[in-house]
Amino acid sequence: MNPTPSRRNLIAGGLAASLLGVVAPRAAATAASPAATTATGAPRGVAFTHATVIDVERGRRMADTTVVVRGDRIARVGPSAQVPIPPGVRAVDLRGAFLIPGLVDVHVHSSFPNIEPALYVANGVTTVREMSGRDELHDWRDQADAGELLGPRWVIASRIIDGAPTIWDPNLVDVVEAGTAAEGRVAVRDAVAQGADAVKVYSRLKPDVYRAIVHEARRRGIAVVGHTPDELDVAEASDLGQASIEHLFTVFVATSRDERELRRRIAEIRLDRGDYNGWFNRLHPIDLQAMRSYDHDKAARLFDRFARNGTHQVPTMVMHQALNHARTLDLSDPRRRYLPQPILEVLDRVLRDWYLAGRTPELDGEWAAKSEHQLQLIGAMHAAGVPLLAGTDTGTCAVFPGFSLHDELRQLVQAGLSTADALRAATVEPARFLGDRRAGRIATGAPADLVVLAADPLADIANTQRIDGVVTSGRYLDSAERQAVLDRVAEEAAAMSPDAVVAGCACHGPVNPASV
Repeated sequence: MNPTPSRRNLIAGGLAASLLGVVAPRAAATAASPAATTATGAPRGVAFTHATVIDVERGRRMADTTVVVRGDRIARVGPSAQVPIPPGVRAVDLRGAFLIPGLVDVHVHSSFPNIEPALYVANGVTTVREMSGRDELHDWRDQADAGELLGPRWVIASRIIDGAPTIWDPNLVDVVEAGTAAEGRVAVRDAVAQGADAVKVYSRLKPDVYRAIVHEARRRGIAVVGHTPDELDVAEASDLGQASIEHLFTVFVATSRDERELRRRIAEIRLDRGDYNGWFNRLHPIDLQAMRSYDHDKAARLFDRFARNGTHQVPTMVMHQALNHARTLDLSDPRRRYLPQPILEVLDRVLRDWYLAGRTPELDGEWAAKSEHQLQLIGAMHAAGVPLLAGTDTGTCAVFPGFSLHDELRQLVQAGLSTADALRAATVEPARFLGDRRAGRIATGAPADLVVLAADPLADIANTQRIDGVVTSGRYLDSAERQAVLDRVAEEAAAMSPDAVVAGCACHGPVNPASV
């Protein structure tokens, strides 16, 4: 008998199959999992009958369809008149309702096991990619795999690998500083040893260090994801094989006719360790000039290059909207009730001290204009065939776990994607990217991750928020159970005292809220 393959071996195998951004399929639920068996050990299942299934790949509706779930897989899909309900399987009549695959958020930062995981699931987000790895995240994944924790399927990147000095304070954020090529290669080896599913690179890496990281990662069979360094041409990152590029930071400069001048100005930036606010404010006028000197032809050539290379883009437009409109964020947003007070205190301080410090009200119009340009970039990339992935950067101000993915889908539609395109960016596209081509769809043999909607998402993408139920790894939460999950999270958040836990950083990891 062949030994059971490890997650790392599965990832390496997927890379060998030509996909850089890969994660192993989640293990099947154990015999002890409530999603897999009844108390007597008999198979448990659910049959969703008379539903309108959304075929996200083709952007079409499949009326009066039955979907049978057994264990953590979809056992059968077909016309309701032709699909019998197996004995002992619970039948759920979904006349008038719509079924979509479970959603994926490919850029999150989670802090509390009793908060974010449940919020993801309650909002139909059944898979997430953590973009700043920590040991406890791997523990949460194991608990979810065993049916002990209500949470999504997890992909977990390494700790942030930034240049030296990093723009993060290492006392606040668990970041690796790599100031030389040798240190970059060691960081990759450490990430592999720690079980990371990908290497997360960051903005202040020097180009030669970045190249060493990419070469070592390729040798080790692990994907490189994250920011592209400020001083590196994003086209080179694409050519070198960076699997996903987060945010739109470096795309601004790369699509400007003034690129040479702007790169000179970027190279002159000198920052002390932990000077995130300085980095943020120093790049703004450079971005503004890049936006005003946008070159359509140059952008078209760059986006064709992304498409040829299969370089996935994660715009995280909801994050950009929050930063661009930082002064007018709604601090009474009802979704804040689901976050613990320690996190809210950190977020509010970050908003004040990192994003608004040094930004006068007179600059607000410039920041707001960046949102329109970012939407234009997203639309142009999509038109050029660049693969887009839906991600939110949860942990940033005014970005809420689970909830904000639906905001991101609306932003993608505003950028010019069809409703079907937006759904694909949160289902089949990330499934392919993460290495499980059966996932992200409603088909026999696919993972049993589903969302029940009260209205048609192809008619209006806002209807993805009208959730009547969620299936995660075969476990069905109906409307009442889903609401109970949300109520429990709100209670947990309200009961959490500032000194009871170490709060999660507003962006990338655990910090002490008193330190921010």
